[in-house]
Amino acid sequence: MRQPRGQERAITANRQTSWAFADAFVAEDDALRWARDRAREASLRSVSPGTGAALRLLAATADAKAVAEIGTGTGVSGIYLLQGLRPDGVLTTVDPEPDRQAFAKQAFRAAGFAANRARFIPGRALDVLPRLADGGYDLVFCDGDRLESLDVLAESLRLLRPGGIVCFEGVFADGRTVDSAAQPAEVLRLRELLRAVRESTELVASLLPVGDGLLCAVRRG
Repeated sequence: MRQPRGQERAITANRQTSWAFADAFVAEDDALRWARDRAREASLRSVSPGTGAALRLLAATADAKAVAEIGTGTGVSGIYLLQGLRPDGVLTTVDPEPDRQAFAKQAFRAAGFAANRARFIPGRALDVLPRLADGGYDLVFCDGDRLESLDVLAESLRLLRPGGIVCFEGVFADGRTVDSAAQPAEVLRLRELLRAVRESTELVASLLPVGDGLLCAVRRG
């Protein structure tokens, strides 16, 4: 039975309020706020607090010792991932812009992480990922070029150990992924990514409604 239109609007508003509350549920410290400010100044997207908290939770749940990140940015997501990693864990983070990685290094240091907890590799994801070890990672977080999503997924599955987790940020594309209007190539590629992950027999997937959408999947053993 269809809800009356006014009631539908109330439900939608309540969901939006609840979503905003959940996304701001985890308080951020000075190091995270500093990294966010640098991203804003550079007109870069950074993960929302809710997305960061989800990444931290996933890394901790996986008892992750080795995490690969595609898209260093200014270090916001990297701080969350490091907070979830084991105390002896190492984050390998890849970005084509060394200047951004310099900001991330400062942010990691301000957050209290020793220099040996993060390995910074400048370069394009599809140039760097093939050089990383097969099955050597517990979690791969992807926040890079959306047009490369399917190729990055293939590389991520090679990098993950059985039971490892792959995550893609921004799969809602500000609502365009589910918009029936004509969309640019990057949105069409996101739709292909969602379909590939959902239909894969190798993955157990979930789409989390945090930030701009966090697609997560566990590689079967």
